[in-house]
Amino acid sequence: MGVYWSARTGLPTTMAKLHREETESGMSEAKRPQNAPLWREIDGLRYQSVGQLRVKYLEVFGQESRSNHKQFLVRRIAWRLQANAEGDLSERARQRAAALAEQADLRIRAPESFLKKFSGRGGPKDPRVPDAGTWLTREFQGQNVSVEVLERGFRYQEREYKSLSAIARQVTGVQWNGYEFFRLNGDERHHAR
Repeated sequence: MGVYWSARTGLPTTMAKLHREETESGMSEAKRPQNAPLWREIDGLRYQSVGQLRVKYLEVFGQESRSNHKQFLVRRIAWRLQANAEGDLSERARQRAAALAEQADLRIRAPESFLKKFSGRGGPKDPRVPDAGTWLTREFQGQNVSVEVLERGFRYQEREYKSLSAIARQVTGVQWNGYEFFRLNGDERHHAR
């Protein structure tokens, strides 16, 4: 790839860089003459620091930017400068955008099916857990431990627990894997009553 002299900077550059410079600002040098000062200002934004861009954003928009992302600031400021110089959306375009927004099925909240799938509630249950109504029994240090499986959780000694591990910890006094404690790792050692 050859080396070319950039008309804007007067420095050597590659053809790919020239093309990128032209497309980043959205208009080639040939199309810029009528708004040359505007395009020079927009091109100059890329060479400013984030602090300088935040000051320019405040100047152009009348409020501080919540962003410190340089590319975002450059694009937003460039858009506003161009809109101020060449005019914002026409009234017809504004009305069309408003009509499209009214027709769109906008969601403020995700669908229930999506929430259930990713919340762990209502989704597929662990295959090691038997159906609701089943009793799990285990003898531990001479004590008979009986747990009823509920739709959402377990019942042990008239108290509801979210997990078998919590019951195993209650019974033994130490941390246990509930499936291991009740031997539910594929073995069918629970008893239905």
